[in-house]
Amino acid sequence: MDAHIIGNGMDRPGPSPVPPTLPELVLRHARRTPGALAVTDGDTTLTYAELTSAAGSLAGQLRHHGVRPGDRVGLLVPRSATTVVAQLALWWAGAVCVPLDPAHPRPRTEAMAADAGISLTLGDSKLLESAALTGRTLALPVTGCEAAPRTEEWAPPAPSATAFIMFTSGSTGRPKGVAVPHGAVTELLADPAFVTLTARDRVLFHSPTTFDASTFEVWGALANGAAVVVCTVEKPSFEDLARHVERHGVTVAFLTTALFHQLAARRSRLFSVLRSVVVGGEALAARPAREVLAAFPWLELVNGYGPTETTTFATAHRVTAADCEGQVPIGRPVAGATAHVLDSEGAPVADGERGELWIGGSRLSQGYAGCPELTAERFTDHPVAGRLYRTGDVVSRDPDGLLRFHGRTDDQVKIRGHRVEPGEVEHALRSLDQVDDAAVTVDRPEGGDIRLVGHVVAAAGPVPRTTALRERLAALLPAPLVPEELRIVERLPLTASGKVDRRLLAAAPAPDAADGAAAAPLTPLQEAVAQVWARALGCEVTRAGADFLALGGHSLLALVVTDDLREELGVEIALADFFTAPTVAAHAALVEHALLAAHADLRPDDRPDGRPDGPSGGLSDGRPDGPSGGLSDGPSSGLPGGPSSGLSGIPSSDLSGSFSGDLSEVADAR
Repeated sequence: MDAHIIGNGMDRPGPSPVPPTLPELVLRHARRTPGALAVTDGDTTLTYAELTSAAGSLAGQLRHHGVRPGDRVGLLVPRSATTVVAQLALWWAGAVCVPLDPAHPRPRTEAMAADAGISLTLGDSKLLESAALTGRTLALPVTGCEAAPRTEEWAPPAPSATAFIMFTSGSTGRPKGVAVPHGAVTELLADPAFVTLTARDRVLFHSPTTFDASTFEVWGALANGAAVVVCTVEKPSFEDLARHVERHGVTVAFLTTALFHQLAARRSRLFSVLRSVVVGGEALAARPAREVLAAFPWLELVNGYGPTETTTFATAHRVTAADCEGQVPIGRPVAGATAHVLDSEGAPVADGERGELWIGGSRLSQGYAGCPELTAERFTDHPVAGRLYRTGDVVSRDPDGLLRFHGRTDDQVKIRGHRVEPGEVEHALRSLDQVDDAAVTVDRPEGGDIRLVGHVVAAAGPVPRTTALRERLAALLPAPLVPEELRIVERLPLTASGKVDRRLLAAAPAPDAADGAAAAPLTPLQEAVAQVWARALGCEVTRAGADFLALGGHSLLALVVTDDLREELGVEIALADFFTAPTVAAHAALVEHALLAAHADLRPDDRPDGRPDGPSGGLSDGRPDGPSGGLSDGPSSGLPGGPSSGLSGIPSSDLSGSFSGDLSEVADAR
């Protein structure tokens, strides 16, 4: 195979110089600009000098507790400034950081810890207690040891040493731990050419630490002397993100493609503050990209592509208006990566033809922790091109070297930025004792988000409720892997070759969710909530007991619904409250609580005559900011008590029907 054809002008002309590792870069910035802002999470603000001091002290404490170079240490902390300090401390102690997600079910976390070979889990005391992990744990803050050596005394990790082990979905039913070396991370992020990132920037950190985009958010900032702005809200709403960007003057952000599409559709004011946005995780649609660039012409919009195995981004492209006239490219290789478009025989394809994308270069991961066979299957030592990773993605290459994404060679999909192997979901379904067999199909509605549909053959005995199965599955898998819909089928249809016929399953009509009983009419407030649901879900919602998740809802659509409720009814519902009881009736009750808390003058017993102020319940004259009420701006949309005002601590007796008339007028007026 000809080496020139493989690279086809996209390879770098020579090997990249080996840059210092991230701990060295951070220490270098601390010496040059010790007073510069490094990290802020709203409660804690650290300069570069304070960051390195805190990390150095924690590194010494970790050594005192037995952490040695090469040890793999789990990190279980909420997103905060402490997250950044702890990661840096682990590296200074010579350890490998294995991020763990507090939102993941315990069985999955235990499996990840076992596969990564974790010897210790460092974390928040409450999260460690809740996780109840079987291995050794150490709670933060760590105390009771001698003073730590100065940071100058720490030996920096070698570029070949492992920095992270990041887990992705696995087709065998277990997640795969990708070992990413220090040199690969630094080469990607130190003075990057694919995005503008300077010491004057502030970068938003809002992704889970288990998602490799967080590597860009945190270490892209610190490698270049910029500041990390941490969003500590566990599940931030659209409004949370916009407020955070505005409040802290964020200039650079990564957004999953699905989140970008939703924010673009709403013309989020977030874009008016940012200078650079990197999107990735799924194919970028041309229309939202075009609309954002037209509305915010100064914005640098970068379409990034790259599996975790290639260290976050393998290719990138600065999107222009001209790119949005057709399919948006995924760009050219960046920062030492190489790209090779090959046919099924491993030969290069001609420009414009489709082939499988193989990634090479200096930033490939070391493989899968504890899985040498899988590593050998996905990583190949090519006699001419060197070590390559087989992505499974189908692409084509333009004559000018731009790559365009066309799909997959297998069943793997991206859901809200997360890589999902349907086979892993099927394994989890089959593990349930009420399930005899299962298959998962992928629904790609026109103009909507990709969603998983599970088809379940029930075991002998009573037929299980799909809602109960989803709840049990959620205890085994992270949210993006739980199908939005489960269907009970008598059997799985087979093709002539004896394989499950997923096309036939996907084409079958969904069973009627109604139980045959006549649905009670919705109250006006329930009707208002149902209309918001219907727009987001793309289906009619007519029952007070309709379940958001059973209708295909998920976390991103929940953000859409809560944002629409804020805009139309003037109330904010936290995502935690949203998912506690995801029915129309329960959400209408939450809205009623919030409206009553925000407008106490609606309560008849608050006045001696038992009547509210003014002819319309006081809403025209009694709002905090005059006629407009200030319900679209500010940290609590004009509602006293902040975003969660009135959503807890109110007895159910307050939800009697005595206020339904007034509240329906409120809903209609909004």
